[in-house]
Amino acid sequence: MTFNFNIYETLAIAIVILLVGDFLKKRISVLERFFIPEPVIGGVLFSIILLIGHNTELFNFTFDGTLKTFLMVSFYATVGFLASFELLKKGGVGVALFLVCAIILVTIQDIVGVSLAKMFGLHPFIGLAAGSVPLTGGHGTSGAFGPILEQAGATGAMSVAMASATFGLVAGCLIGGPIAKKLIEKHTLHGPSEESIINENNENGVVEHKITEKSITHAVVAIGLAVGCGVWIPAFSKAHGLALPIYLGPMIIAALIRNLMDASKKKLPLKEISLIGNIALALFLAMALMSMKLWQLADLALPLIVILLVQTFLMGVFAYFVTFNVMGKDYDAAVIACGHCGFGMGATPNAMANMESFTKANGPSIKAFFVIPLVGSLFIDFFNAFIITTFMNIFK
Repeated sequence: MTFNFNIYETLAIAIVILLVGDFLKKRISVLERFFIPEPVIGGVLFSIILLIGHNTELFNFTFDGTLKTFLMVSFYATVGFLASFELLKKGGVGVALFLVCAIILVTIQDIVGVSLAKMFGLHPFIGLAAGSVPLTGGHGTSGAFGPILEQAGATGAMSVAMASATFGLVAGCLIGGPIAKKLIEKHTLHGPSEESIINENNENGVVEHKITEKSITHAVVAIGLAVGCGVWIPAFSKAHGLALPIYLGPMIIAALIRNLMDASKKKLPLKEISLIGNIALALFLAMALMSMKLWQLADLALPLIVILLVQTFLMGVFAYFVTFNVMGKDYDAAVIACGHCGFGMGATPNAMANMESFTKANGPSIKAFFVIPLVGSLFIDFFNAFIITTFMNIFK
């Protein structure tokens, strides 16, 4: 029996999934420790129910995807508003160097993923679904690119990407501390002796203000303009033979608006834009995961395990030999290498958790807690999307 849900019912189910995920996360400590997002918890649970229905042939669910696409595009527009090149300059050499490291890692992750997928005789896009899409990109990028990869012929790419993103959250937390410990022991490095840790404002220097109906309206207007104008860019590029994901255009327009506003010394309601983006992402992830077809993972289990183990080893080697050396071979560099493991395999919160745990025992690192959140929250999603799109056009 097939149950078809319209746009309103789909939204209601996604909200229930978020509530279930929040309920379980508060009661299962391991989910909290590894920063597993609420929509991932609820969505995976729901997809298991779908798997049972599929295998027993008792029931099947189909959902309206209109709102899911809208939420995805809206979220990535809010990411574009964070891509301020003025802040990149203010961040100094450290931010630029780590951004370069992150971009190099993204490229390597995709090269390795595609190469191993082809070695196993799989569609090369399955390699992207186990490359920078889920690892540096996380669940958000997985939910955005998964359907696109499947439409291009990579059956099961969505399930592979979501499974890989969840694996990455755990693996990134597990390898960060040991790698940083090995680095400080090998190079006899020591953290600052003073106990007090200075919590600098490492976001964007925007003066705090009260959120009002007017400020939220301004945020909605900015996002709406970026989305409305930006969707023409993929359509235009497609007409000229270049395939771009639908959300890339709104990201570009949003970044253009942000930098024009910076240049004119005018402020955007960034706090409100970020809040709207977080809500859109949570609902989008719930909708993406609740329709995940886990049965498509069966034939990909062994290749996926091999690819993810290689990616984990690669992340550790990259953090140890590249990130540490590029960032200065000092204590701060070791902490950044620790954070990069969480960042490159999972998400910025995982990077912060890695660094917080490590610095509690070894001393604070103001530079690390400035550099990684800035690159993670403002820039890497932007560059990752372009690199993934480039690979898609090369191997289409």
